[in-house]
Amino acid sequence: MESNGNSNPSTSPEPQSTTPTTELATGESAASAASAPTNGTLPENSELWQSTLGWQPSQAEQAMLQRLYQGILEGNRKLNLTRLTEPTEFWEKHLWDSLRALRPWLQGQLSLGKQEQTPKIIDIGTGGGFPGIPAAIVFPQAQVTLLDSTRKKMVFLQQLVAEMKLSNVRTVTDRAEASGQKEGHRDKYDLALIRAVGPTTVCAEYCLPMVRYGGMAVLYRGQWSVEEAEDLKETALLLGAEVVDVDAFETPLSQGTRHCIYLKKIAGTPDMFPRAVGVPVQSPLP
Repeated sequence: MESNGNSNPSTSPEPQSTTPTTELATGESAASAASAPTNGTLPENSELWQSTLGWQPSQAEQAMLQRLYQGILEGNRKLNLTRLTEPTEFWEKHLWDSLRALRPWLQGQLSLGKQEQTPKIIDIGTGGGFPGIPAAIVFPQAQVTLLDSTRKKMVFLQQLVAEMKLSNVRTVTDRAEASGQKEGHRDKYDLALIRAVGPTTVCAEYCLPMVRYGGMAVLYRGQWSVEEAEDLKETALLLGAEVVDVDAFETPLSQGTRHCIYLKKIAGTPDMFPRAVGVPVQSPLP
């Protein structure tokens, strides 16, 4: 596991900007409508996968998602990975939510990476491994990097992916601001994912320096406003990217409002970005 030697959890990316927090409340009616058993087994929900993503996991992928679920439940006994442990909630808020943003690639509308090169994906502020581990399961041809600054979580995730035999996953313990200035990460990734709350301009500054020219970044959001859209448009251009799509949708069981914002890298990111650790949150662009 790569590390920057920083073992202080207080230096992790701030929760409002890089900790996965797409855990929307699920109503009783939505929970009763799901086809999930309550014995720790995930629902298959084949029809829901197909109707919402135009895709559904194979039996092998379903088995891997189940193994991921069981691994997170076990890790939750010692670490605060997620409060969503009921099978239906976990399926919707972690698995479905993670993969919904990847629908253009799952459906083949967009190609993942350049021809004859291994696609590279980075999950920034991965927390409990979402969306990075689900992405690694459904895109076994891609190399997936899980980035987070909380060492205990990253040690656990390293063990989990080893147990799951996900050889296409690596873990990196570091701050996004620091990684974005390192040769091993800057301009290296075909796809950057950041499932977080807080200003989208902060999220953009974290991820776009790591995206190669022609690559994409996806920002996972709940609510979305005109003001945010204008700020992000200006910031994206400053960082060498443009907003190419804002996909609005509802979660299939709880009907929660969600947005995925897609940015394409169209130029180089100026060397000064990302700024020093903590600065993006303290002084958000633009």
